[in-house]
Amino acid sequence: MINNKLKVPLALLIISFFIGINACKKDLKNEETIEKDNTPYQLSYGKFPAPAIAGDNQLTQATVLLGKMLFYEPLLSANNQMNCASCHNQANAFDDTAQFSIGVRGLKGERQAMAIFNMAWNTNNFFWDGRSELLRHQSTKPIQDPLEMNEKIENVIFKLSANSNYTNQFIRAFGSKEINELKISLALEQFMNTIVSYQSKYDDYLDGKLNLTPSEERGRKLFFREYNQFIPDSSGADCAHCHSGFNFENDRFMNNGLDASFKDAGRFKFTGKSEDEGKFKVVSLRNIALTPPYMHDGRFKTLLEVVEHYNSGLQKSATIDPALEQTRGTGLRLTNQDKLDLVGFLNTLTDYKFINNQEYARPN
Repeated sequence: MINNKLKVPLALLIISFFIGINACKKDLKNEETIEKDNTPYQLSYGKFPAPAIAGDNQLTQATVLLGKMLFYEPLLSANNQMNCASCHNQANAFDDTAQFSIGVRGLKGERQAMAIFNMAWNTNNFFWDGRSELLRHQSTKPIQDPLEMNEKIENVIFKLSANSNYTNQFIRAFGSKEINELKISLALEQFMNTIVSYQSKYDDYLDGKLNLTPSEERGRKLFFREYNQFIPDSSGADCAHCHSGFNFENDRFMNNGLDASFKDAGRFKFTGKSEDEGKFKVVSLRNIALTPPYMHDGRFKTLLEVVEHYNSGLQKSATIDPALEQTRGTGLRLTNQDKLDLVGFLNTLTDYKFINNQEYARPN
């Protein structure tokens, strides 16, 4: 016969046992019900032409979120303290205002960090020298670069696999909790493809929502007007020769007259072709006011310095762009006011909605 004093504790033990069993079943059930989520991600890009997103990596909400988680994840670095956003800060159009970014070992990078936006419209490879064909190929190189995050992919996979938030999100994104380099790269590619800047003051001007100031308007005309050696009064800065179209770039690699001889051979280091010596990727001028310093080596601290380079500082070399070479003898003949007006126009390309868009911010 059971002692009455033991009846209540024993009953509680039995009840607790069955509650525990049911809780375990509930947890298992919840884990089993995590499934791949193919809900499309609706990309906003205003009046830009539709981007050509890779057919094998169409945007989904689950994969974009995974990519954002990874972009801000310090576990991708050797010291678990550095992430992609360490060198690509949203407030600076996902760029770094240091001349050369500092990696986990305290070492400087070899080139100035590049801004990340409107990648979905990029058609001529990635990095200053174009050594990565697709954004997915670019995305994992900084993780493994000794000057940057200095981590091995196998270590990244191990760390992420031990985190249920990641294994669950990989299931939602790819249908399996298995983590590998390809999935990491595809997720990062998706997130970076969603980072779009299209709502600057200049875009509002094009839509007829506002007028530019007199200085900005003069700068706009100088920007788009071609250089004319023989009629100085009607000559412009000819900036649109290289920075044209809706994204203010031309998807080319060019030598813009920075040096007569090359400490950094640029695209030549990747292709080995002599005609590529001293050539670098032409970058977008959108948000340019947010991304100092300028050029592949960050040699210019201000936009006025950049304008002055094209006005009077071009250096002759075998691969300098022909359109720039024809201005080298006389210079652009810009007045001080012309230079200020050009910088004023460039400032209208800043997109404040973009740098404050929570879609791109660190996930909670």
